[in-house]
Amino acid sequence: MRRGFSNLNAESEEGEIDITPMLDVVFIMLIFFIVTASFVKESGIEVNRPDASTSAAKPRANILIAINEQGEVWINKRKVEESQVRANIERLHAENPQGTVVVQADEEAKTKTLVAVMDAARQAGVYDVSLATEEP
Repeated sequence: MRRGFSNLNAESEEGEIDITPMLDVVFIMLIFFIVTASFVKESGIEVNRPDASTSAAKPRANILIAINEQGEVWINKRKVEESQVRANIERLHAENPQGTVVVQADEEAKTKTLVAVMDAARQAGVYDVSLATEEP
């Protein structure tokens, strides 16, 4: 009688599947993908970028600066005074030294503001400055 009882326990234990290791692997993979995912950064406003047939994508552009048609400068969804652009670029460049600066200037923006922003980026130590354009 005792023998029949022990066989019943052995059979019921074999029928269960332990999914704990599988869940551990799934959670580790989820954390890996979240950490390595690149998130889309926005400058804060929509601008009408000029067309350019020779445009190329910048994969590591982490500092996006927008200039609208009124000459307002936007960084990280905040309006920034022209005199504060350099300090903001220095702070963002310190967070990610491999990143580049991309200026999204409206096609009606003044060249004076664009040159001031590009000059501020170079004064901040970032020499890889690009202009965002639309493909025709």
